[in-house]
Amino acid sequence: MNAEPDVDADVLIAGAGPAGLALAAELGRAGVRTVVLERDPEPPGFCRGFNLNARSLELLGRRGVVDRFLAEGPTVPSTAFVGASRLDLTAMRTAHPYVLGIPQTRVEELLAEWAQEHGVRIVRGRNLTGLRQDDEGVTVTTDGNDGPSVHRSHWLVGCDGGRSTVRKAVGIAFPGTPARTYTLLGDVVLADPSAVPFGPHTGPGGGSVFAIPRPGYVRLITADPAPPADPREAVRPEAFRNAVESVLERPVEIAEVRWLTRFGDAARLAERFRTGRVLLAGDAAHVHPPAGAIGVNAALDDAFNLGWKLALVARGQAPDTLLDTYHDERHAAGARLLRNTRAQAALAGAGADDHPLTPVLDLLAELAGDPGTAGPLAESVTGVGTRYPALGAPSPWSGRMVPDLELAGGAGGDTLAGLLSRTVGGVLLLSGGELTEDALASAARPWADRVTTVVVPAGLPEGAAAVLVRPDGHAGWSGARDVAPDEVERALTHWFGHPAAPGTDQPG
Repeated sequence: MNAEPDVDADVLIAGAGPAGLALAAELGRAGVRTVVLERDPEPPGFCRGFNLNARSLELLGRRGVVDRFLAEGPTVPSTAFVGASRLDLTAMRTAHPYVLGIPQTRVEELLAEWAQEHGVRIVRGRNLTGLRQDDEGVTVTTDGNDGPSVHRSHWLVGCDGGRSTVRKAVGIAFPGTPARTYTLLGDVVLADPSAVPFGPHTGPGGGSVFAIPRPGYVRLITADPAPPADPREAVRPEAFRNAVESVLERPVEIAEVRWLTRFGDAARLAERFRTGRVLLAGDAAHVHPPAGAIGVNAALDDAFNLGWKLALVARGQAPDTLLDTYHDERHAAGARLLRNTRAQAALAGAGADDHPLTPVLDLLAELAGDPGTAGPLAESVTGVGTRYPALGAPSPWSGRMVPDLELAGGAGGDTLAGLLSRTVGGVLLLSGGELTEDALASAARPWADRVTTVVVPAGLPEGAAAVLVRPDGHAGWSGARDVAPDEVERALTHWFGHPAAPGTDQPG
């Protein structure tokens, strides 16, 4: 083993999945030296995840990279919901009222490119074997084809999946429920592609097969009728074909098998998302039933919430207590995620007239298609309605993602999203008028290295004089018309640390 660490970084990230790569990009664009350690020597050739929802697209839009992802696949204004119903996404309050069809493998490629554009180093073939943290940082040991190595950083983030080595090494409990049922997924070539067209197919016995056509093959998803004692055991092609045919009660000839896998409905949430200088994100922090195909999207949500906070702390601009808000916000979001996905999983077996949950299934299917209720339901399921605790006066935007507003000149961009994509800090929105343009703007000036102040020509929600937008696009504070300058200072200190020394006046 090398006597000295061979990697010197502010932040080490274990795992090059969506959470790890998005977090790395966030840190890299903020000037934080970041290294990603990935155990697999090459990117995976297959994946379970096949979509990005409106929540992820909103977050990527605040970074100016969403068009890279939208160019990769079709957008669909609805998504599979309970039973055979579809959830109408067009009623959501978002600029992206649809789901984007894109494989997780391609999402990871785009995120890796984005991270590397900002100087992030991705090291593959390094399996984390141990870690030790102290008051100054974290020492990590890894193993690979070229032998063991030691790595040193100020912070470590475990994005290394549901069986996270990082989580286990620091002793964070992972309570929840084990998998009770399993689902088979197969990317296959059918002898007759029209035999199982797109969508859900309910068999005579009440079971279902969901088909997603892809270029050159089709993805078939159905329940595993007889999972083995070890669910990690490989899925045999004949067992997969038999499962599909037993549901449909007709032959389905498979000409070629590209990839087969099995996954369960376990639901677990890490007891803590942070312990000292070690944090968790993505599947390392929460695993859940696959209902709603929300896994990749939840991972990105974690990354964008943590990234700006860890960047401020790593740059010495904010105290490490800011990281406690990451746990508070995303642990609560993880609990909601498990509630939503477990509820949908519980309804997956309903449908038959004599099933006790069939009336609930029918009610939710009706709400999913009604314009008056589909919007709030879709926002809850997709995370678009995510609201974090906020300071100050109540406002329609409090804690929510702030709409992409048009901004006055001098902001570095024509819209709020444009401004957030050009800076690495927050934005203080002012409604205009003598008070806000003078007193409040003056109060915010000591934080100008981290926060840009700008007037909104169209104004703010009724009664608001100012709104502080966090780097992840959420409103962290709102000030009423009679707000005092010291309230602005307290909000800025809470979210962005103490003011900079005199003479530091450039946005971060």
